[in-house]
Amino acid sequence: MKILFINGPNLNMLGTREKDVYGNLNLDEINNLINEKAEMIGAEADFFQSNVEGNLVTKIQESRDYDYIVINPAAFTHTSIAIRDALLSINAKFIEVHLSNIYSREDFRQNSYISSIAIGVISGFGHIGYLLALDYLNALRD
Repeated sequence: MKILFINGPNLNMLGTREKDVYGNLNLDEINNLINEKAEMIGAEADFFQSNVEGNLVTKIQESRDYDYIVINPAAFTHTSIAIRDALLSINAKFIEVHLSNIYSREDFRQNSYISSIAIGVISGFGHIGYLLALDYLNALRD
């Protein structure tokens, strides 16, 4: 099983920004935890992060060789029809992940352009949300 983990804008600042909202781990530390778990379950994990919407769209379009995508579009969750259309264009099976509980935050953060086309949404469990996504995808193989 080959899984692409995509992270959107400002997630490269994890570990230094709003630790009370996003936790203390930086993105490399989170990716290492994901990679360790992926290896334990016999999955291959690849990682991509960009602050640029077009780069995220291009990466999604180029991801046809992956079985699944786990995506945290970050702020683009609430604004990007382009990311939604890219996911639809490849018929991707994907899980939407958010570190914070977007439903307990500002009103504008409670709207997602991609939730309705995702397998599911994991929100509010910090970096553990990515590991929960891996658990679910592993369970699909049983």
